[in-house]
Amino acid sequence: MSGAGAPAISIEGGADLKVAVVAAQWHTQVMDGLVGGAEKALAEIGAAHDLFRVPGSFELPVVAQALATSGAGYDAVVALGVVIRGGTPHFEYVCAAATDGLNQVALDSGTPIGFGLLTCDTEEQALDRAGLPGSREDKGREAVEAAVATALVLKQIGAAQ
Repeated sequence: MSGAGAPAISIEGGADLKVAVVAAQWHTQVMDGLVGGAEKALAEIGAAHDLFRVPGSFELPVVAQALATSGAGYDAVVALGVVIRGGTPHFEYVCAAATDGLNQVALDSGTPIGFGLLTCDTEEQALDRAGLPGSREDKGREAVEAAVATALVLKQIGAAQ
């Protein structure tokens, strides 16, 4: 399973953070699970958050960039989407563009970007990672935990300087 070896992330002190979640709309059932897992994790952490929806995964980087640089005070951005392989090269182009774009946003802005983009061969794989009842993994939760934990490290580094 892809989640084997994942760290258990303990988050303390995240209640003062403000997080933006940007989520694609394609594959409604999978996206409902990812967004639900993200929002549940944010509620448990106590972090304030706003949710923004975009048409698909290709649009995630430009909105993540706008949120990270908006001056709205977001400590982290969580990007959620899913791309399922089809019979054309479209899969590779969208996955590469979204992944590279989200990475570039994080590096350019200095804002942690929670990477909740599922890139799956089948719908079954996506459903198994969506955090739905019966899913083995909750990638929406994991993306929030990674982004928030990173934001707290960045705040710690800033406080030490």
